[in-house]
Amino acid sequence: MSNITKKVSWSSRPDESGAAGEATPLLNGSEQPRLSRQLSGEGSLFQIGRLSTVDLEEERTSDEDSLRGRPKEIPHNEKLLSLKYESLDYDNIENQLFLEEERRMSPMSFRCLEISRWVVCGLIGFLTGLIACFIDIAVEQLAGIKYQVVKENIEKFTEAGGLSISLILWAVLNAAIVMLGSIIVAFFEPIAAGSGIPQIKCYLNGVKIPRVVRLKTLLVKVCGVICSVVGGLAVGKEGPMIHSGAVVAAGVSQGRSTSLKRDFKIFEYFRRDTEKRDFVSAGAAAGVSAAFGAPVGGVLFSLEEGASFWNQMLTWRIFFASMISTFTLNFFLSIYNKNPGELSNPGLINFGRFEGDSVTYNLYEIPLFIAMGAIGGLLGALFNVLNYWLTIFRIRYVHRPCLQVMEAMLVAAVTATVSFTMIYFSNDCQPLGPEHTEEYPLQLFCADGEYNSMATAFFNTPERSVRSLFHNQPGTYNPLTLGLFTLTYFFLACWTYGLSVSAGVFIPSLLIGAAWGRLCGILLASISSNGSIWADPGKYALIGAAAQLGGIVRMTLSLTVILVEATGNVTYGLPIMLVLMTAKIVGDYFQEGLYDIHIKLQSVPFLHWEAPATSHWLTAREVMSSPVTCLNRLEKVGTIVDILSNTSTNHNGFPVVEQVPENDEGSNPAKLCGLILRSQLIVLLKHKVFVELARSRLNQRKLQLKDFRDAYPRFPPIQSIHVSQDERECMMDLREFMNPTPYTVPQDTSLPRVFKLFRALGLRHLVVVDDENRVIGLVTRKDLARYHMGKHGLEELQLAQT
Repeated sequence: MSNITKKVSWSSRPDESGAAGEATPLLNGSEQPRLSRQLSGEGSLFQIGRLSTVDLEEERTSDEDSLRGRPKEIPHNEKLLSLKYESLDYDNIENQLFLEEERRMSPMSFRCLEISRWVVCGLIGFLTGLIACFIDIAVEQLAGIKYQVVKENIEKFTEAGGLSISLILWAVLNAAIVMLGSIIVAFFEPIAAGSGIPQIKCYLNGVKIPRVVRLKTLLVKVCGVICSVVGGLAVGKEGPMIHSGAVVAAGVSQGRSTSLKRDFKIFEYFRRDTEKRDFVSAGAAAGVSAAFGAPVGGVLFSLEEGASFWNQMLTWRIFFASMISTFTLNFFLSIYNKNPGELSNPGLINFGRFEGDSVTYNLYEIPLFIAMGAIGGLLGALFNVLNYWLTIFRIRYVHRPCLQVMEAMLVAAVTATVSFTMIYFSNDCQPLGPEHTEEYPLQLFCADGEYNSMATAFFNTPERSVRSLFHNQPGTYNPLTLGLFTLTYFFLACWTYGLSVSAGVFIPSLLIGAAWGRLCGILLASISSNGSIWADPGKYALIGAAAQLGGIVRMTLSLTVILVEATGNVTYGLPIMLVLMTAKIVGDYFQEGLYDIHIKLQSVPFLHWEAPATSHWLTAREVMSSPVTCLNRLEKVGTIVDILSNTSTNHNGFPVVEQVPENDEGSNPAKLCGLILRSQLIVLLKHKVFVELARSRLNQRKLQLKDFRDAYPRFPPIQSIHVSQDERECMMDLREFMNPTPYTVPQDTSLPRVFKLFRALGLRHLVVVDDENRVIGLVTRKDLARYHMGKHGLEELQLAQT
């Protein structure tokens, strides 16, 4: 494959960052790098010679320790991380413009801003709840029509013969509906594929994912997930709600739509990455809350998935958005269900209440729950390994949109065929009581007054199947039915995740776990004399669901609270927590979580919570990019244009230096005095902020922060800015616009300390200086991510790119 970066990417868009240049080997620490206008900055990771990776888990020998201070050559690979992903500028640029604006604001202005933040969070929760309500009603209505048509057809041909026609009808309906959902994803907005949780995790982690929070992405996401669920795929509609909430937050908080080219002239102060990222956190939490009816779980999800720079007011605003989202969904669903004011539907999925004897558990069951957690970790690891190889296969062979649509249709048809076959050959018939909860009971070859139990699991939406496994009476399913369903649905769900459709993995994971968990409960009851008293199948179905979901996604804290809130009973808090912890520990021994696997396959510079445990022997000098492209405080316009126009690079941060008298040693006298971003330079060039023009135009309007906010977030490319030959000779004074206090570290700072600075402060650039404040290197997110991945991550990426 000649261009694996393009084919692996979430969006399947051509890489706009330019082609990677040749990498020249460079000795780490061999000499002090000179200040230079060569390749550096955030994009330089792929062009300079310091493209390296280190096996952080190998033990160093005493001989290696003795060479600690000597020059070392670190192996390099220019394809380790993708060029198309850049970091968010979460750190405020405290230049003169920013400080002047802050000083002009009165205490009342700051209070109004805080009120505006609460208003925005309320709008985010309200709109996210409305979207969830629309998805739920659309899925229920369309799925109801489909299942009713197929049910009547099956009943008709059961008596007359010719059930093959029913099979064809079911498969064709599924394939047609899924085809529509896959077409809009594959051809119009590929970033809308999947649940969107990996992309939102990256965004909260500080990585700018192209097109991830666009209005078009939201529309395709909503329509796509409806088609996926109605089309009978082994997917859920809950995961995509997190992505939908994040898109809503990104749009509402900016007070305009760049897609529709409409500016409402509100919330202009929030047009920067610092504020936008906080609101996206609130949107993700509102999505979790709408999906599961778990406001607290939504807050913890945003915290667990990347937002490490929290304060108390931000936490309260996120919780407020989550509560509004749940209430909005609850309120409108109560109207839809013709029970206005009855707020009994807090989320898209309703697990039902675990009450009575099924709630209680005994101390001696704790080891059984832990064992189920271990089983969930093993099955989750198997699921992730299989899905990993399927993803590799898709990267190599199924990268064209037409092939992606055909694969989705094939999976839909196979799912219908397998479901029909399982129902057809099942002889598990159960009595159809007066209080049955089955939405579409199929009699098939069962006697009058009975229904096919296998159809309850397959011939239904996944959410209803989960609820029936949790709450149906003991004896509703026989062990063979549950075993076959677990086996088939496991492989169907594994095959389905990663298709070019909008879909989540939460509900399929819960359904698989609930099936084998209920099977465990039945087996435990059969081997004990009083098993029917304590081994309630519904209770073990819940534990199995938690174990399977935890084994696949490897979430602990937030998932515990989500499941506790979704079940409406805190009694299972301890067992669920133990099960999720066990599943994560066992699963991590074999393979990473599903979302982490897909993030790594996309070559995203994702930073985990902590630096590698064996990285203390690395310093900033050994991970930094050098030499660095620096700008003078008073710089020629032509020089700036040439640097920004270099098509082989995509640098986004440039240290600003000031020349001082040379010392006796004759060393480079340039000292660091600030840092300026590519986006700032482009705005300055666009508005012709040149020293000579400022002198000749005494009435020229002074550039303000509003000019930078109006250009955010789609700053124009440098190629669209015309600079005449005479203007190239002009000078640009960067003092007013640069950040005069960038974060810096000495060259001997340890890697864990550098890592903590990046992770805690949300940095994009960290300047490495010597004892005399001279720039010797620049550390970016990609530098740290490359070292964090280590040798094993590099091997996996090389395998994917073979």
